[in-house]
Amino acid sequence: MTTLHFANARLIDPEALTDAPGSLSVSGGHIAAISGTAPKGARVIDCGGKCLAPGIVDWGVKVGEPGERHRESFRSAGLAAAAGGVTTLIARPDTLPAIDTPELLEFVTRRAAEAAPVRIRHMAALTKGREGREMTEIGFLRDVGAVAFTDCDHVVTDTRVLARALIYARGLGALVVGHPQDADLSHGASATSGKFASLRGLPAAPALAERIGLDRDLGMVELTGARYHADQITTARALPALARAKANGLDVTAGVSIHHLTLNEFDVGDYRTFFKLSPPLRSEEDRKAVVAAVADGLIDVISSMHTPQDEESKRLPFEEAAAGAVALETLLPAAMRLFHAGALSLPQLFRAMALNPARRLGLAQGRLATGAPADLVLFDPDAPFLLDRAKLRSKSKNTPFDGQRMEGRVLATFVAGKQVFGEVC
Repeated sequence: MTTLHFANARLIDPEALTDAPGSLSVSGGHIAAISGTAPKGARVIDCGGKCLAPGIVDWGVKVGEPGERHRESFRSAGLAAAAGGVTTLIARPDTLPAIDTPELLEFVTRRAAEAAPVRIRHMAALTKGREGREMTEIGFLRDVGAVAFTDCDHVVTDTRVLARALIYARGLGALVVGHPQDADLSHGASATSGKFASLRGLPAAPALAERIGLDRDLGMVELTGARYHADQITTARALPALARAKANGLDVTAGVSIHHLTLNEFDVGDYRTFFKLSPPLRSEEDRKAVVAAVADGLIDVISSMHTPQDEESKRLPFEEAAAGAVALETLLPAAMRLFHAGALSLPQLFRAMALNPARRLGLAQGRLATGAPADLVLFDPDAPFLLDRAKLRSKSKNTPFDGQRMEGRVLATFVAGKQVFGEVC
């Protein structure tokens, strides 16, 4: 493999939380050296003072294989990820059928490796069919490569089933990912309860539904001692419970989607269905509280929660439209909104988008360190552009940022030292 030397770079190191000029050498698919001169015979890439950071590890991506390939395939998701600086994609098991057997997991792992230019790892279902009645073969699925277990937004309401699954997962050291929502309170809701939802006549659920769901899950974690990750914490009321769990020594982490960090309930406007998400967008006070929690490290992970939906699923009345938005290509530009607003530094952002998810999932990626995989993104945080959803590489185009002015453009993406996007070299 060709030895590369990135010169005149602005290195974003999420481990040391530094943002400083420097250089970096890559050999054999790994980072060979930080700083120093170019090795003999290396291809030198002049970064022109642009940012060089670990590739994003995007935890919680919906891919439509099997069953919904018309919405997203491994190929289209991989191309979109590369264009967005995502070098490792953690796929959800909410497919048709759900990824709940070792045979199906082996199939999608093989398909992903053949089709995508980036790394794709898979979560598996926690219960069979994601129906919450009988747990899957967690041990066998883990042996085949499952990095975590989740029923996604299908909350396991039977606490006995959840307890058995958590106890079994604890014995294997497996990570369980929960969706903290009270299933009854949040059923059928398309907005967060409040004045705005009432004025719009939208079916809504209280923000407290998230805290109630989280309290239940944390109680089960305390009972079983399992490793647990909350996929999305989006409300201020849930944060104290999360802080107490961490202070009490529970093995708990939490994430949030980039949409809940950069948008609020008022963005729904005149029933714009591209802004219908699960959980629904929250108040501005909630958004600010969650951004502060990311800055403090209370919330560990920022993800795209990429959820492709076809045009027919979105061209419906707001309460009937499918929830979710694509975000593989918009994750980094949207995150730059937080950077330019002074809410989060670039090292803090990449701590949450690369280092923390990789660490929690036991992956080697997410670091700028000698010996780490050379999964890198070169980007310009200040480059302005107008987002045109028709130009997105995802098969589905349901982005809430369509037509908006964005800043932050990916110049090149590298996986194991091989360029998979851009025209730098």
